[in-house]
Amino acid sequence: MNYAPLFDAIRKIAGRPLTQAEVDSVNAALTPSVAALSPDRFSAVLIETLSHEGGWADHPKDPGGATMKGVTFAVFQAYKPGATKADLRAITDADLKAIYRKGYWDKIKGDELPAGVDMVVFDIAVNSGPKRAAEWLQGAVGATVDGVIGDKTLAKVKAADARSVIDYLDQRRDRFYRSLGTWTTFGRGWTARRVAVTKRAREMAA
Repeated sequence: MNYAPLFDAIRKIAGRPLTQAEVDSVNAALTPSVAALSPDRFSAVLIETLSHEGGWADHPKDPGGATMKGVTFAVFQAYKPGATKADLRAITDADLKAIYRKGYWDKIKGDELPAGVDMVVFDIAVNSGPKRAAEWLQGAVGATVDGVIGDKTLAKVKAADARSVIDYLDQRRDRFYRSLGTWTTFGRGWTARRVAVTKRAREMAA
């Protein structure tokens, strides 16, 4: 869900920029209402991830290139061959949900992961790739690390303590971000996202 228009309206009424605390407060108030309209776990998880993706971005230092709501131009072209950047900027909610489900949620077997674990693994998949998300999950539960979540990995995940898995993934994610050459440019945003997603995942796992 894109709350940007709402935040713009609030800023105009307030006559000043919103503080981060105020933004967080509005997000916290809105998210449960939106989730109630989309009761399935995929939709609830997607809402959280999209709240960190924002809208259109084409930062010259971002290796992902042009991105709209977290969907890169390359991913969109694979989904819709011949698509232009203008098409990406105008992506429909239906296309957005289809891309996230087929390209990320299904690949990490989201429907079969415990609540909370699905949140973190999905967000890692979106931010850093489904294969890396699978490898880190396998590392968290002592499964064979091959980047493919199968029955053996799922059995180990279900037998593990969900919060311990979430915390392992949080620490692994932090180490990975800090190892990247673009940490100085994007590190603050990555950290804020990581902390928020982990907090939400722990709540879901309770």
